[in-house]
Amino acid sequence: MAASIESLLSEISHLEAPTEELRSLRTAVLALPLETLKETVLGLRLEVIFSLLNSNDREQLELCVVILDRFMQALDPHHVAQNFREKLQLGLNHCDHSVKVLAISQIRRIVEHPDAVLQIVNSPELLEGLIHCIAEEKISVAKEAIQALTKLANTTEGLHSLFQSDMLDHLKDVMNTNDVVRYRVYELVVEVSSISPVSLGHCTSASFVSMLLDELTGDDVLVRATAIEMVTTLAHSKHGRQYLAEQGIMDRISNMIIGAESDPFSDFYLPGLVKFFGNLAIMDSPQQICECYPAFLKKVFEMAMDKDPIMTGVALDTLGILGSTVEGKQVLQKTGEKMQQVLKRMSQLAQNSTTELRVRCLEALTLLLNLPTEQQTEDLLGLTESWFRSLSSQPLEMFRSISIQPFPELHCGALRIFTAIANQPWGQKLMIAAPGFVEFIVDRSTGPTKECKDAKFELVKVLVNSASTPEIFGNQHYLRLRTYMREGPYYVTAVSSVTVEGAE
Repeated sequence: MAASIESLLSEISHLEAPTEELRSLRTAVLALPLETLKETVLGLRLEVIFSLLNSNDREQLELCVVILDRFMQALDPHHVAQNFREKLQLGLNHCDHSVKVLAISQIRRIVEHPDAVLQIVNSPELLEGLIHCIAEEKISVAKEAIQALTKLANTTEGLHSLFQSDMLDHLKDVMNTNDVVRYRVYELVVEVSSISPVSLGHCTSASFVSMLLDELTGDDVLVRATAIEMVTTLAHSKHGRQYLAEQGIMDRISNMIIGAESDPFSDFYLPGLVKFFGNLAIMDSPQQICECYPAFLKKVFEMAMDKDPIMTGVALDTLGILGSTVEGKQVLQKTGEKMQQVLKRMSQLAQNSTTELRVRCLEALTLLLNLPTEQQTEDLLGLTESWFRSLSSQPLEMFRSISIQPFPELHCGALRIFTAIANQPWGQKLMIAAPGFVEFIVDRSTGPTKECKDAKFELVKVLVNSASTPEIFGNQHYLRLRTYMREGPYYVTAVSSVTVEGAE
């Protein structure tokens, strides 16, 4: 096979339109394992394939990109950096986006290699070309460039080369291209800032972060909405949250939530503001966030009752996030009647709404009702039981009726509700008291899809593994559950047939 690759390359070098030979080469290259290809590629004249990139023939370009990508993958990144730097530079400036992506992906491989990264750091032309790829019309090129630059910034040398050199001017020039490109640069800045406090310091010194924060209160509501998403991503790191707090950003966003009531265009950015605090609560402390910024939780409850499905959906997701922790459950419980109203609203939505909203509602309720065994105090068990009973006069039957509807996502959503309460003694008592419920659990004819079978199996597994199940369910039912679990999620009962002589 190696000999055929070499002979094909030799043949291609003498042809003006080697499409058929390139097809054969592609097949040969893809057929070889990378380890085998490594032994072959070092002695090949890859310049032949690189030269064929100077073509307007679409198929020829595509074939060359696939072949070169495979060859490059077989080469050590340090070797690529030393021997193909000029080719990578030409690739960055190529008119075809697939060639640009090929070049950028190889640069990313190089910067991820500790011994090779300096080859890029010391190549200002390559760095400049990479930065300008952020402004490319094709989003695939821009995304690849952002990823490569982020990887570069993971190294001390790369970070300095981007933010303490002429490259900083190139970044700012690219940023001025248009609104879309500006936010691509912000995306890069946020990714780099999230790496470490040192990288955040470089981005703040270059004024990028302050420029992003100023966008939060800009006149364009769509720009404001995008800025909120970026700031939320920055808040994912501990040092990022600390910086935002020092800059008073939490207070600013809280005031934006309050001010949204008088802004007719707030629907564009309000969901983002709520998501920001929702993420903050789960990363830090739900109690602290809700107490320090009461406008947040107040708005979540208002949105949960809103008729706008977008607002309602965000509220449901946020309530699920808050209620996924013990501290969050306790914060919600303290709101008293407000939480009861929201639970009744969630009950209505779970039964009568769009399929998407019903699924999100079931997911939120699953998080609210879930209580791991190690967290099951008497008070918390009482809390989850009271929430479950608040949903309906017969909540178990309500969810069972949802589970038998011909929509796999609803079927699985309802099963996950049962799974959430399956390790809680009160939930088990409700199940065993409901006529036919155990039969429903072990009935393999319901839920034909793999996801449905997996969801049913997870429910059975939780019940079998719960210490209180044998006593509450009784030995007979418990053994049925254990048998189901032993047989696995995809077990099919064999049906024997008898052939009668003379029957057609």
